[in-house]
Amino acid sequence: LVHSATLVHDDVLDAAALRRGLPTVWALGGRALATATGDLLFSRAFAELAAHGTLSSVRALSRATSALAEGELLQRQDAWNASVAVERYLFRCELKTARLFEASCELGALACGRDAAHVMQLGVFGQRIGLAFQLLDDVLDVSGPATTTGKHRGTDLLDGTVTLPLILARERDAELAAMDLRQIVSPHQATELCERIEATGALADAKAQALAIVGEAKQQLATLDLGDGQRMALDLVADSVVDRHA
Repeated sequence: LVHSATLVHDDVLDAAALRRGLPTVWALGGRALATATGDLLFSRAFAELAAHGTLSSVRALSRATSALAEGELLQRQDAWNASVAVERYLFRCELKTARLFEASCELGALACGRDAAHVMQLGVFGQRIGLAFQLLDDVLDVSGPATTTGKHRGTDLLDGTVTLPLILARERDAELAAMDLRQIVSPHQATELCERIEATGALADAKAQALAIVGEAKQQLATLDLGDGQRMALDLVADSVVDRHA
């Protein structure tokens, strides 16, 4: 429910017409309907958790949603600022995406009655795969194509959202470093910029970082008391984060 709510609200903020190749709630019903739909999903999530979960689980989800909102605000503050440092970008991803993955894993452990140490360690696993997920999501925005990702190539660039591929590419291409993102006003220009970013090798390096982070996530599972089936399932989840095309 929370994940769906964030996507609905994201599409409002980004004025995104497509989500995985289908019209968004915003595109179909307008800003007011989409905002209200996202609000309803958020409130329903907390109502369900309050009714069937524990105080610890409500706190975990509250921390995640607060971090998510803070991350979204940071992204808006950084819009069109191509000189954003890698560290700030990663912190933004941590808040906006990784914390929700972290909470998801914590909630699963809490629902199974695991102790605090197990909950925390599984939360770290979720945090790492969440960060890797966001890095690859940003790679896919540049690599495209729309027929695979379900959205127009370079959507982040048109929105003024600075992500890791652009940050790395600017370090290698002086003309890119001097470019004003506000000059990118059409899908054609965004596609050309995506191709230029890819030519620097930035996409491969960003994906390599995501793979390394997934490796860190798997290390968290090594000392956890898990059955073979549970460990295998979590390994598959970690691998699926970077082995995807949309």
